[in-house]
Amino acid sequence: MLRTVKPKTARSKRALEKRAPKAVENPKKALFLRGTSCSQVTQDALGDLYALRQVHAKRFQKKNAIHPFEDASSLAFFSEKNDCSLLLFGSSNKKRPHTITFARTFDYKILDMLELCLDGESFRSISQFKTNKVPVGTRPLMVFAGTAFESPVPNGFTMAKSMLIDFFRGETSDKIDVEGLRFVVVVTADEPTSAENSDDPSSKAVLRLRIYTIHTKRSGQKLPRVELEEHGPRIDFRIGRIQEPDEAMLKEAMRKAKTNEERTKKNISTDIMGDKLGRIHMGKLDLSQLQTRKMKGLKRERDVLSGDEADTVVDEAPKRKKADI
Repeated sequence: MLRTVKPKTARSKRALEKRAPKAVENPKKALFLRGTSCSQVTQDALGDLYALRQVHAKRFQKKNAIHPFEDASSLAFFSEKNDCSLLLFGSSNKKRPHTITFARTFDYKILDMLELCLDGESFRSISQFKTNKVPVGTRPLMVFAGTAFESPVPNGFTMAKSMLIDFFRGETSDKIDVEGLRFVVVVTADEPTSAENSDDPSSKAVLRLRIYTIHTKRSGQKLPRVELEEHGPRIDFRIGRIQEPDEAMLKEAMRKAKTNEERTKKNISTDIMGDKLGRIHMGKLDLSQLQTRKMKGLKRERDVLSGDEADTVVDEAPKRKKADI
């Protein structure tokens, strides 16, 4: 790990302020590494992914004797040295050929890792598709198809979805120009089966990554007609080893900074005239205990009669008229 020293120059001070935590973080940078043994298929896949993320990415060509799931200290060192919070490590061996390991860091410490095994036979690079290439730095649309991505229990597919969103996210913005949407990333997951073996990646469900360019053409209506053309790369993954994030570290990483923005207050709104309106929620009222104006005609003892008095009718004798003298 690097020593934390007090900046002595203005340049070093600016560098430390750039790395300091912010309310709105900078776009995540991705670092591409390769192991001592890395097949050509894995190198081509890393090169194509680097081309899609070239603005916010770095790539090393030298071999590194790193085993991420055995000792990830080297990945943490490269993350802090190059200020990259997302790492992609390519390797290949007899037991696990054509693998790419995605790793995320928080505070320059490994947060979680996911190993994806490539299918070398179905892989197609960008150079094999004769289409117009998307401009560098363009943000894509993302589509995730499959019930495995919506699982309430965290698994390899939900982690892969989170990793790929972080990889293709880019800069955050409040507004998006529709004309700038040039390509779409489609990720499809097969339905998991009960016959899957955790030790054998070839028996697990396939995760398909496809990239398409978007073409808008005239349709004779207000909305244009949209056509998709495959751009590449075409990669089929299978979920390999997984390292879940530590709960305390994940909670700290998900914590949001307090800002000066005014929080929305419940049951308070403003009408078109600018007047503030409030809504009050009251419980059910007991009208029998309501205090009313005291009047003789409203007294209870005069309104309520007993059953005997109600049934008894008293006939009074008519009064005698006075005789005329």
